[in-house]
Amino acid sequence: MKRLAALAATAGLLAGCGLETTYTLPFEVGPGSIKPVPELSGVDVAVGSKDFTESHVFGYIAEVALTAAGADVRDMTNIQGSNSARQALLTGDIDLSWDYTGTGWISYLANTTPIPDERGQYEAVRDADLAKNGIVWLPYSAVNNTYAFAVTQEFAKANDLKTTSDMVELIKKDPAKGIFCLETEFVSRQDGFPGVAKAYDFDPRTVQVKVFGTGTIYTATAGGNCNFGEVFTTDGRILALNLVVLEDDKKFFPQYNATITLRKDFNEAHPQVAQVMAPILAKLDNDTMRKLNAEVDVDGRDPAVVARDWLVREGFVTQR
Repeated sequence: MKRLAALAATAGLLAGCGLETTYTLPFEVGPGSIKPVPELSGVDVAVGSKDFTESHVFGYIAEVALTAAGADVRDMTNIQGSNSARQALLTGDIDLSWDYTGTGWISYLANTTPIPDERGQYEAVRDADLAKNGIVWLPYSAVNNTYAFAVTQEFAKANDLKTTSDMVELIKKDPAKGIFCLETEFVSRQDGFPGVAKAYDFDPRTVQVKVFGTGTIYTATAGGNCNFGEVFTTDGRILALNLVVLEDDKKFFPQYNATITLRKDFNEAHPQVAQVMAPILAKLDNDTMRKLNAEVDVDGRDPAVVARDWLVREGFVTQR
């Protein structure tokens, strides 16, 4: 478990950087398939995350797993904004953080054209970020938290909808069914609705757009205020509200596969971290993350406990 003395000693220093160390694992875990790693015993590992549910869960998954392996974990989750989390990694305020390939490729590496293939996008950002910035991306995971359109189960069944192309075929045939719930920014961004319309060849002026806050879109779609809602593919509310995600069959949206990032020097000093996390990365997928995110956003559970319980269920750790 974390050392309270170390937390107290570093809190003031980190506060000056806008970061805070917290103590948020009020439980102990033991080894499961993750065994104690002698090389990690007593090693201080600062784990960061961004300031949204999925990133919190990811952060705590790493914290619980590395605690079971014997590391002394410092919780640095809930850093506000991707750029701040990235800067904390680059400067050494944190040792590792989960990130997304699309964010790395577009925001950190300043590319303008995403790569449609998920593994291709992962490999491109992995290689470029290591070469330019000394940042290591651990192995690809199937978790891809990108944009998509969602519909109710009933609407999907009634109109035989499985893909975004099916959606476009429907609204071309019956424009009255083209009712969309979109967030403000998505309405005008070129990687949002205008880009979708161009890629899938339909006129956005022929449909009705209702603008909502991001969180409200899910309930508005489920409640029938619109037929198509803009969603994030791993959001737990998709599962809770029994929505169907339409496949982006033309691969318009950037790929946002999630994995752990860490500095090259830290990775070389402690290669056991990557070894501990590898089977966890291989186990994660979108269905899993929807369920875990729903436990937090819908059921109101603590993300640290959600992370621990999943690791226990999968046999990675044991609960003491």
